[in-house]
Amino acid sequence: MNTIFGPINSRRFGTSLGIDLSPALKQCNFDCLYCELAPMATVDKQTDIVNVKTIIDELKTHLDEKIDVITLTANGEPTLYPHLNELIEEIDKIKNHTETLILTNSASLVNENIFATLLKLDQVKLSLDAISSDIFKKIDRPHESIKIENIVQKVQEFSKAYKGKLFIEILFVHGLNDTKEEVQKLNEVLLNIQCARVDLGTIDRPPAYPVMGISYKELHDISLMFNNTLPIHIASRIHAEPNNSHYENEEILNTLDKRPLTMDDINLLFDDESKERLKKLINEEKVVKKAAGNLEFLVPHTNIKRKRQK
Repeated sequence: MNTIFGPINSRRFGTSLGIDLSPALKQCNFDCLYCELAPMATVDKQTDIVNVKTIIDELKTHLDEKIDVITLTANGEPTLYPHLNELIEEIDKIKNHTETLILTNSASLVNENIFATLLKLDQVKLSLDAISSDIFKKIDRPHESIKIENIVQKVQEFSKAYKGKLFIEILFVHGLNDTKEEVQKLNEVLLNIQCARVDLGTIDRPPAYPVMGISYKELHDISLMFNNTLPIHIASRIHAEPNNSHYENEEILNTLDKRPLTMDDINLLFDDESKERLKKLINEEKVVKKAAGNLEFLVPHTNIKRKRQK
């Protein structure tokens, strides 16, 4: 069973070479409603384990200088892999300038050893879909030992201890965590998390259970509910139909002040005349580009140095 897959061109993370730490079957401490894998009972440890040497030997045959990130993931939760610390140390010996990234649901941060291990990675993406216990249980269907309050505390602690690039991902499910009340709770928690970017997404693959995602417009509306000092990015483009809305100069500046946008967002939201106005504002340096991870956001020049509110 191959553990290496890709490379995949990721808009958010660059050219990614994946390592599947559970290639044979789903092994996860969540059974998320939106998971692209079939439903399966949650576990708190892996029982089908690939040894480190097998992974490293296979990685050596695929790794080259064109790879931006080596992404640790799994058919399930990668932090359940029992030799994670050893694996990261072995990858560090051969990766050269390529960075390491893990995609995790955050729950294992309550384990001190895993917390310390993830600090060794160049990039970490933590999921945080809900703050309310009942909504968290409905969406992520966690192992019975997992409590959202403990996860939130550890995510906040990790964000302050971590020196690499930290990304937070929130995946919205129609009728569950897309309410104003839940978004406000997420907003309050995010204000105590130091990260490079917060990615807002929704269901874009066939889900394990009969649930629905939300539209790009709904994601955009939700993005405006967050504090404008947060590095919010709309990651999903599913059902993203152009709005072709008209914006005058002041409206463009006000919009970008409330929520910095990428050019992908601009192409979906602005009509042609508004795009021309934006180009002129960029040429006049009234709008500038600001990098967050591998993405560039457009922001008014007046707030380029704006600090996060604490």
